[in-house]
Amino acid sequence: MSYDTRHGGPYDRGSADRYYGRPYTPHYYVGGTGLSERIEKEDMTDEQIAAYTAGWDEETDRKY
Repeated sequence: MSYDTRHGGPYDRGSADRYYGRPYTPHYYVGGTGLSERIEKEDMTDEQIAAYTAGWDEETDRKY
């Protein structure tokens, strides 16, 4: 399956959270990360949560 990988989107946020060692906390930004409204898990669709999870699961690199 392919996901929208735009900066701030659910896939991007899942990938970034895993990379930086942050906890699994599904969310995304309407626009750019930190520059727009943050949408939390309770307001996400199943598809958006799946995209966040895929970004999290598929990130293999880590920031040390």
